[in-house]
Amino acid sequence: MELAYIPSPSRGVLYLGPIPLRGYAFCIIIGVFVAVWLGNKRWVARGGRAGTVADIAVWAVPFGLVGGRLYHVITDYELYFSEGRDWVDAFKIWEGGLGIWGAIALGALGAWIGCRRRGIPLPAYADAVAPGIAFAQALGRWGNWFNQELYGRETDLPWALKITSSTDGRVPGLYHPTFLYESLWCIGVALLVIWADRRFKLGHGRAFALYVAAYCSGRAWIEYMRVDDAHHILGVRLNVWTALIVFLLAVTYLVVSANKRPGREAVVEPGAAASGGEADGEGEGGTEADAGKADETAEGEKAEADASDAEDEKEPGDKAESATKKT
Repeated sequence: MELAYIPSPSRGVLYLGPIPLRGYAFCIIIGVFVAVWLGNKRWVARGGRAGTVADIAVWAVPFGLVGGRLYHVITDYELYFSEGRDWVDAFKIWEGGLGIWGAIALGALGAWIGCRRRGIPLPAYADAVAPGIAFAQALGRWGNWFNQELYGRETDLPWALKITSSTDGRVPGLYHPTFLYESLWCIGVALLVIWADRRFKLGHGRAFALYVAAYCSGRAWIEYMRVDDAHHILGVRLNVWTALIVFLLAVTYLVVSANKRPGREAVVEPGAAASGGEADGEGEGGTEADAGKADETAEGEKAEADASDAEDEKEPGDKAESATKKT
């Protein structure tokens, strides 16, 4: 007897006249806004200008969407290019299908282009936006709920997800809500990165590396629970292997970077302090830069005062010498 379960939406799209409003797209868009908002707060707190994160996101987000879709289409090509399938469906991103691995890879390329145009170090930018990306993933996973996709094995747990659709080979029933597991995991990852960044003053890309490692550790076991079609290597789903490999790369970067470049960047955006940017968040990088400028100013004023005192001491002698010359 079904006493409790998570219901699925009867449909994933509403129509405002002729305009379709898709739940999947809304989740992605809201996630992007949250990532940019939080990233901006963290960037300003590190000493950067307000608005810089959004300017670079103009490059990163489109690249990320293209990369996420490419990864999905390449790894699940049979959904679009096998017999009886329509290859045009590969462009229907609103129907679901974004691979986070491709999204991060090409999104990083777009961010690098944006950072290079602004003279900003990419690792510092990545550290600022890392928690926001995790929150964006948490929101984006609810798009899978609207599409009734990416669920796990059958279960009778009270938080089971009830699938009602029978399209594309789905079998109605109660399943593990893996979309929810991943959403909650991503929230935990975001909070972990924020805490660790405050506690250990992570810099040079290490906050981003921590996000990647923490996300991959959760994605591996969540991916293992899923029952949707996927390619396997040695009996293990491709995305599980990807998560393990990327996890090892992220941990390696954390260790090597901490040894080679300890601490964090003192200046993340050249000229930001001179233009009057204020640090109004966690008070990290910007306060260090301002403190350095204050020290330089104080030293300059002290030197001027010492010079003035020395001139006052020499003044009587100079007057006596002048009088002798006249006589």
